[in-house]
Amino acid sequence: MSMTGAENAITDVAGLSVGHHERVGRGWATGSTVVLVPDGAVCGVDGRGGAPGTRETDLLAPQNLVQQVHGICLSGGSAYGLAAADGVMRWLGERAHGFAVGAQPHEVVPVVPAAVVFDLPRSDWGNRPDAEFGYQACQNAASGPVAQGCVGAGAGAKVGSLKGGVGTASVIVPEPGGRAGETRPGHPQPGESQPTVGALAVVNAFGEAVDTGTGRPWTAECELAGEFGVGAWPSRAGDLSSGDGGHAGDDGRSLNTTIGVVATDAALTKAECQRLAMAAQDGIARAVRPAHSMFDGDTVFALGTGAHELPEGSGPFGAAARAAALDQLCAAAATCFSRAMVHGLLRADGTAGLPAYRDVWPEVC
Repeated sequence: MSMTGAENAITDVAGLSVGHHERVGRGWATGSTVVLVPDGAVCGVDGRGGAPGTRETDLLAPQNLVQQVHGICLSGGSAYGLAAADGVMRWLGERAHGFAVGAQPHEVVPVVPAAVVFDLPRSDWGNRPDAEFGYQACQNAASGPVAQGCVGAGAGAKVGSLKGGVGTASVIVPEPGGRAGETRPGHPQPGESQPTVGALAVVNAFGEAVDTGTGRPWTAECELAGEFGVGAWPSRAGDLSSGDGGHAGDDGRSLNTTIGVVATDAALTKAECQRLAMAAQDGIARAVRPAHSMFDGDTVFALGTGAHELPEGSGPFGAAARAAALDQLCAAAATCFSRAMVHGLLRADGTAGLPAYRDVWPEVC
């Protein structure tokens, strides 16, 4: 049977911490989330939506100089919210974490790629994250359990007809040819030799995350060990008449984005991280329908901390061993990201005119 990490969160990948900062109420419903890796991690990115809002993604191309990042900033506020990354850089710089550019320890430039979701209609105009949101999210960052739902960048999220939010999940990845959570004779126990994959998603998609005719999330079957806490999924259509329809001023079309981070403790190159991010996008495609529309800016970052070496075979087919191990990580990344999206959906709380899943199908929650 597949196994989650201890917290079933992206922080099960050692070296990562997550922090949120949001403002909700009195004209506010937005925030920022950071995934910090102060000691650095190799990073890749993949964007699939037609309306991305990103920062520092060109730097992540395999052919470019910088090999590691020190944090990822996810934020509400559309393109305005990219300013939150300034606060993340300031927090890291104050602690001398970054790309060394001088002789002194403090002479560093923190590398902080960022992506944003479109949540402007949830707040009064002009209320959006700035650098202070990113800084405070860093102040709140911790390893261990990760808050989910309407927190951080998920405070103003919307997925289809329902309220969206932040979700996270993790899984221990098997060796090629095995099943997650299993070992072979003579091999260490799970968690000692097997890499971990974790995902954090900000669920704010144009498409629906559930079959509105039955109330069942599209990827409910990905559940591990009863993690969703649902005894039986509903089998009835939901009343979504209280939804707010399209965003104000967009002629009924929704401007959205699902963004997030997938991470592993495996030692990956930038190109391999990019491949991992591409696989995580498959998780979005499974979890919402439609996915990657012209009105989405779907962007996923992938981190490899390097603690776990992938196997290297010998002889003319030696590269196949590493490729097989990477393939296992990619398969895990797709499923893990889907599971994180279901958590983000189920943990969200409704707002005026935008019901949560639990409001429409209360018998499940």
